[in-house]
Amino acid sequence: MDVAHARRHTAHVIDAVAEELYGLETVIKLSLAALLSGGHVLLEGNPGLGKTELVKRLAQVMNLKAGRIQFTPDLMPADITGTLMPTGNGGLRFQSGPIFTSLLLADEINRATPKTQSAMLEAMAEKKVTVLGEAHALPSPFVVLATQNPIDHEGTYNLPAAQADRFMFKVRMPVPDGPTVKRIVRKRAGAGAPEPQSESRNGSKPDPRSYDLPGDALAAESLVREISQVIRAIAPLPAVEAHVTNLFLATNRSVADLANPSGSRADIETAARRIQYGMSPRAAGDIMLAAKAWVCLSDSDVQYVAASHLQAVVVHALRHRLRLSLDDDHSDLDGDPDVRLDDAIRRLCFLTAPKDSGYDALWHRFYA
Repeated sequence: MDVAHARRHTAHVIDAVAEELYGLETVIKLSLAALLSGGHVLLEGNPGLGKTELVKRLAQVMNLKAGRIQFTPDLMPADITGTLMPTGNGGLRFQSGPIFTSLLLADEINRATPKTQSAMLEAMAEKKVTVLGEAHALPSPFVVLATQNPIDHEGTYNLPAAQADRFMFKVRMPVPDGPTVKRIVRKRAGAGAPEPQSESRNGSKPDPRSYDLPGDALAAESLVREISQVIRAIAPLPAVEAHVTNLFLATNRSVADLANPSGSRADIETAARRIQYGMSPRAAGDIMLAAKAWVCLSDSDVQYVAASHLQAVVVHALRHRLRLSLDDDHSDLDGDPDVRLDDAIRRLCFLTAPKDSGYDALWHRFYA
């Protein structure tokens, strides 16, 4: 399989999922990018924005087994991993838990206690669970799509930095606009008011029967594995590779080692001070892997990782890994710390972009 074939398959999956989930194309693409590159996704949004439906629809389209765990403070590790159960002849056998699935919806993961979160950490990192000293491999692929409710913090436990770093993306579920809400209401409540132009708009929809989708779980596993190999073989532009390295060094206060950054070192140091601590090497690898996956999800015929691919994923890949400094105060920005953090990430991306044949100019437009 090559990039063109991978792009065709992913386009069919995106279109099929989007048929039932309106206004979530970016969320669908990021979730698919994580699935194809072995990552996990942290979904944050108010109730009713489609987080559960996203997992169900993606699993249905890909013909993968899906599971759901509703996290509560009294949930124990054995409730998700499984445990040893007695057999009829006096022995013990392993009874697998709900984590043994390909697409796992970890609903309100921040309501679990740290003890239960640690069991999830091993599963996400090692793709296996350990029960009474015995390791049990999880299915392949195995992707966790965990949700957090940002409006109800009572009885929650913040994810430790070690577990947050295991997620490839933190995706904020968008609030739908007016036309999208109308479509959602009609899907849920039935027929709506007639529109004269509705027939002309619907005439361009693709025929679902033309989608080339996996026929069963084995075909889905094979497809994910093949596209994953294609993704890893995609080469980045030298400027992209240098940019990811510069970004890592800047967040870790190693400004002197930056390679030909577009911003002054003083500006970079000022921007880096807005961040409490630097990104990990794992984060740098995830950013590059996600940008490679985006090549297979984009509409262009580009066969390498360019600036646009990095721009599509970098904020989603860093917003849960970085924290604003306690003394960060930008009165010209929205008071929401999430907005300020995204701005700090974008500014660091702009300042650390290498001066290479107009590459930095592309990031100037991104930040502006």
